[in-house]
Amino acid sequence: MTAAAAIATAVVFTWLGMVLAISFLEAPLKFRAPGVTVRIGLGIGRLVFRALNIAEVIFAAALIAAACAGPPAAGVVAAGAVAIAALALQLALVRPRLNRRSDRVLAGQDAPRSSAHHAYIALELVKVIALLAVGVLLLAR
Repeated sequence: MTAAAAIATAVVFTWLGMVLAISFLEAPLKFRAPGVTVRIGLGIGRLVFRALNIAEVIFAAALIAAACAGPPAAGVVAAGAVAIAALALQLALVRPRLNRRSDRVLAGQDAPRSSAHHAYIALELVKVIALLAVGVLLLAR
């Protein structure tokens, strides 16, 4: 395994672990904790997801840099592009809608449930599958 592939593998599995831990474990559990209101949960969630998204952008850049340093197989490139595209869609289209709704809730207004949560979760699932594929393909080389 080349140094670029080793770095890409570490980046992919770290990214995958963070998405699984935050999106599919921390996010739903925080609202079940005693005393956590929707407003408090949204405030915490915004901070956590902002940090996750910053880390994800760094991971995506590292993955692109590793791909440029040592050209990976076509499957790795395709799956990596899917993961990065899912992240881009979340940041450009879904997060702004979620932020507008959470702004209203945090300001004390009633805001109806948003279908954007479902879109975000669907993109998280796409990203998880793509990252898993990238990692497996990198390990198989």
